[in-house]
Amino acid sequence: MNYIVYDLEATCWAGRPPGMVQEVIEIGAYKIDDYGKAVDKFSQFIKPQAHPVLSLFCKQLTGISQVDINKAKDYPRVINEFLDWIDIDEDYLLCSWGDFDRKIFIKNNQMHRMETDWPENHINLKSQYYRIRNFSKPVGLQKALRKEGFEFDGEPHRGIDDAYNTAKIFIRLMDYWSF
Repeated sequence: MNYIVYDLEATCWAGRPPGMVQEVIEIGAYKIDDYGKAVDKFSQFIKPQAHPVLSLFCKQLTGISQVDINKAKDYPRVINEFLDWIDIDEDYLLCSWGDFDRKIFIKNNQMHRMETDWPENHINLKSQYYRIRNFSKPVGLQKALRKEGFEFDGEPHRGIDDAYNTAKIFIRLMDYWSF
């Protein structure tokens, strides 16, 4: 089994402007084997189609530049490369901190008329973590890292860095997750 610990970044705006559709702009992922070893990583930017110019809020939150986005491939190409990297013909399980990532994959797949069932092979680590640790409610990634004695490595709200930090918790608690 390959466990794909991943994080997505998406277009975003201050507040919730009407009619704005969030599109994935970055995928960061680590492939973890059955022994809890990170065996590979995947990191790519994606050029959004509906709103190709990032908001100032989004650039400041993620640290992703307009230049990075302008040079990126479109969603279908990156997703096909991601699926090849996952090797969905083998056993795999997508693992993310929360359910946002799974839902936005499905919405973006629908928007681009792509297969929508592969993101369903997924577990929400955030919803399991607070039960494993007997907390009263779910906690954010940074708080979970502190509780586990880890420091956050990299930049928050960057897909590859959030995936790396999530993978640290995933590996530590590998025997406790419900698959």
